[in-house]
Amino acid sequence: MTKIKRLGLILVRLAAFAATLSATIVMATSHEKASFLTISFEAKYSQTPAFKYFMIANAIVSVYGFLVIFLPAKSLLWRLVIAMDLVFAMLLSSSISAALAIAYVGKKGNTYAGWLPICGQVQNYCDHVKGALVAGFIGVIIYFLLLMHAMHTILDPLLLKKT
Repeated sequence: MTKIKRLGLILVRLAAFAATLSATIVMATSHEKASFLTISFEAKYSQTPAFKYFMIANAIVSVYGFLVIFLPAKSLLWRLVIAMDLVFAMLLSSSISAALAIAYVGKKGNTYAGWLPICGQVQNYCDHVKGALVAGFIGVIIYFLLLMHAMHTILDPLLLKKT
């Protein structure tokens, strides 16, 4: 039974790794050149600090997620994994929040600040960003589920009530 649980945990961690890695790759490849009237411009993720933060955070969590897969089941480091899962879930949560705010401004603009929406001119770029945000959001959800599972299995709150 424990081997089945371990295999299930590895599969969920692989899904989290895949989600964060795909968010990183899709965001890193998002760029498009466009012309508006006589002005030519290029939209890239690296021009926006929130998108850079999102990409770097997902890359860091991807490396962490890959390394945790190879952690032995009997290792005492699993208690540290709870803390690290919490830190990385919060990192992913903050990075996606920042990226979603900028993506919303890119899509809708902000009339009070005088910012015009750009998604009408660079549709492919906006689609790439949207795909990266969806993959990142899936990664956030999986990491929160992993955190809940780790807290339940490692700390075992039901065992604490029995004493």
